[in-house]
Amino acid sequence: MQGIDEARVGAWLDANIEDAAGPYAYELIAGGRSNLTYRVTDANGLRMVLRRPPLGHVLATAHDMAREHRIISAVGRTGVPVPRCLGLCTDDAVNGAPFYVMSFVDGVVLDSQERGEGLVEQLRAAATDHLVDVLADLHAVDVDAVGLGDLAKREGYVERQVKRWTTQWENSKTRELPAIEEVARLLAVRIPAQQGVSIAHGDYRFGNVLTDVTHGRVAAVLDWELCTLGDPLADLGYIGVYWNEPGQPVRRANDPSGLPGFPGYRHLVDRYAARTGRDVSDVGYYVAFSSFRLAVISEGVYARYMKGAMGNQDFDASSMKAGTDALAESALAALKEI
Repeated sequence: MQGIDEARVGAWLDANIEDAAGPYAYELIAGGRSNLTYRVTDANGLRMVLRRPPLGHVLATAHDMAREHRIISAVGRTGVPVPRCLGLCTDDAVNGAPFYVMSFVDGVVLDSQERGEGLVEQLRAAATDHLVDVLADLHAVDVDAVGLGDLAKREGYVERQVKRWTTQWENSKTRELPAIEEVARLLAVRIPAQQGVSIAHGDYRFGNVLTDVTHGRVAAVLDWELCTLGDPLADLGYIGVYWNEPGQPVRRANDPSGLPGFPGYRHLVDRYAARTGRDVSDVGYYVAFSSFRLAVISEGVYARYMKGAMGNQDFDASSMKAGTDALAESALAALKEI
């Protein structure tokens, strides 16, 4: 199995994971440019999940397994559903890079309308409400009480992020794009006051949670690699980038929303406000900010492709470039509605 030194990892699992017994079978669940995720099954049928950085040269700070393990362990002490952490290996001699192991959670990642069809229409509103409720519960966690108070700076989250992604645009752009220049300008002059500090997931949506499709509930929140401390409304705005409105053309193919039974985005915003008591009148700003961030990321991937840094992998460059344009326009539209 690529990315797994089966002999050494197996010996480590025997020594460090309670009740685990080899030999082990490995199956890649998710790969690519993000962290690699494997399903591990032991000799007795016990299932676990192993996470490690992508293969090849990576920035340690961008794929910090110990940090991700720390966050999930801390969140696991709250009511927010996450896999249970079972062990962390920081010795590169075992597998060439740090990794951690967590419990296997049954569920479906609803990262398309096709997968969304697997959730019956009568449960789609309930699943949406629980997605919002879990986010509200995450944002209610006392960061000091769970030991995450020093995870990152607490204040000025959006201001720092706008500066960071504006600089990133200047460094990675392949052409002039007036819409994104205007978005960057408007974001910088309209920054809302931060309403407290919370654990900000950074990539929260149906595509990054496991959904129990039998009961219409979130079984576990995944993909914590972008997590930090910050403005809670950034996560709410991020969902809005992906959310497809009922009866409207699909904007994002990697979200199940838009199918019959899923409510409109306004329903999510109102439910979040009712659960948290936060002022959501500026949510359009956060939708625009998230669109801007994704546009810059998209342009960066396109720029690396144009420079030949993506190798020979199958890559639709034209759609990536068009995605940057579309995200820039949607960000500008959201700002004009404020």
